[in-house]
Amino acid sequence: MSPASHEENPTQPESAAEEVQQTAGETVAADAEDAAPEAADAGPEAADAAPEAADAAGEQPAEAEQVKPARRRSAAGSSEADGPAAARGGRGTRSAAKATAKKDRPAAASTEVQVELPAEVFDATVNVPLIHQVVVAQQAAARQGTHATKTRGEVRGGGRKPYRQKGTGRARQGSVRAPQFTGGGIVHGPVSRSHAQKTPKKMKAAALRGALSDRARHGLVQVVSGFVDGELPKTADAVSVLSAVTGAAAGASMVLVVADSSDQLTWKSLRNARGVHLIDPGQLNTYDVLTNDRVIFTRAAYESFVARTGAAGGQEER
Repeated sequence: MSPASHEENPTQPESAAEEVQQTAGETVAADAEDAAPEAADAGPEAADAAPEAADAAGEQPAEAEQVKPARRRSAAGSSEADGPAAARGGRGTRSAAKATAKKDRPAAASTEVQVELPAEVFDATVNVPLIHQVVVAQQAAARQGTHATKTRGEVRGGGRKPYRQKGTGRARQGSVRAPQFTGGGIVHGPVSRSHAQKTPKKMKAAALRGALSDRARHGLVQVVSGFVDGELPKTADAVSVLSAVTGAAAGASMVLVVADSSDQLTWKSLRNARGVHLIDPGQLNTYDVLTNDRVIFTRAAYESFVARTGAAGGQEER
């Protein structure tokens, strides 16, 4: 709008809110003026009510002016108050709630079971050279053995004699793929083979008994009734029980948990736990016992392992 048009119509409202308020005031005033003659004809009581209607018409815009800015201020205040909270809240608030819930969670009770470890398995003689030999054989058997190089007969090219046999003053050569040439074959290079070492079963069993006996003498072999109550896996509960049994925070030490492969509740609860290695009692070996600080059996796995080891020991004695 140009300045000239603004000066010609000085009563024009500056904003939409003021226009609405002015229109409302004019409507109420017109209604009051129309009602005044009727009130005069009706009687003195209606005549007395006409000034009240006129006063109401004059007070209506003032009340509108007071209410509308207050409503705008409250809306603006709520948006300002909710804006930073919305920006900061959400994820941060949920994280704080989770942290509080973790702090409020009661500590799990230890489910350790006191059992008498059989001396023939957990109190045997520790033969360090035997344990070393068995561990080296186990690591060697884990090698793939797929390393290989090509000899001069396997390298591509080199079928033609590079130059004549005599008359050049140079050493005689039959192929440019000989080992002394760049790009030639490799002499006495590695070939694909198996690195497995033959280790008798009695040696493996004796080494495992020695490793378990060493852990048991230091109080690092334990048996628990279970890690999770109920029928659904729960990693947090299993880790809490594990911490209560070991007396250390989760992940502070390496723990070897021996559980039956059919015990899916324990496997699903601890397979992602930090510092925990799960193994079936039939796969228990010397290397895993030595690379972990503690060995914890479930009751079912312990009974299975002792029965299997005892039966094997009885067969060896006969």
